[in-house]
Amino acid sequence: MPTQITEFKKTRFSAETISGYKIEHDVYTRGSGPIIVIIQELPGIGQSTLRLADKFIDAGFEVVMPHLFGPIGKTRILGNLARVFCLRKEFSLFNKNQSSPIVDWLKSLCRSIRSEKNTKGVGVIGMCLTGNFAVSLMADDSVLAAVSSQPAMPLNDPAALHMSAKDIAEIKNNIDRNMPIKAFRFEHDWMSKKAKFDTLDKVFNTDAERIQLKTLPGKKHSVFTMDFVDQEGHPTHTALKEVISYFQRSLAD
Repeated sequence: MPTQITEFKKTRFSAETISGYKIEHDVYTRGSGPIIVIIQELPGIGQSTLRLADKFIDAGFEVVMPHLFGPIGKTRILGNLARVFCLRKEFSLFNKNQSSPIVDWLKSLCRSIRSEKNTKGVGVIGMCLTGNFAVSLMADDSVLAAVSSQPAMPLNDPAALHMSAKDIAEIKNNIDRNMPIKAFRFEHDWMSKKAKFDTLDKVFNTDAERIQLKTLPGKKHSVFTMDFVDQEGHPTHTALKEVISYFQRSLAD
């Protein structure tokens, strides 16, 4: 049984988007060490996400989990999708060449963590609906490393990117100063399709490998949460070991 959310420290964080819209969300924190921000996927912060948090904490990290939508401690896919549709000022599910406003809030959160903890920066992992956000956050100098798992937005165009040309230029510059991003998906994932990886490769890897694209065998979707198999040698287990090692190297003092 993973450590439950009641064992996390709960705070409230508020920040404005570039357009001036104020966003507030609860933030849950536990552990000590270099900081990893886990950006919840569509099903919510359920038991499999709490298990992922435990894996990072046991490896010597402090985990920060913003609670963006949905019931805490449970998974609700259809209900949460309806909630996200209602949060149009925060999430732009179909935007091409532009990130969701919630990314501005996440950047502010990462900067606040860096300042409060007096650290050089944080690592981030986004999954499914938020997988694209992890890439976008790499545009900010408070983010030193990013993992994008099964990125799926914009939902209506699997080949499009959910970020602007300005974002892409800043992401490239920050990657070149730090380390490449890592991205994961299952080979036959119906939601995070090969076209997304092809576009990421074409946009970011023309003159250097800025995003390391990893495709796992199978028809599953959630690499590190609901479809994770905690068994030595399983592709998801190997992928998580790679991610932990990546964050240890990139966030080391």
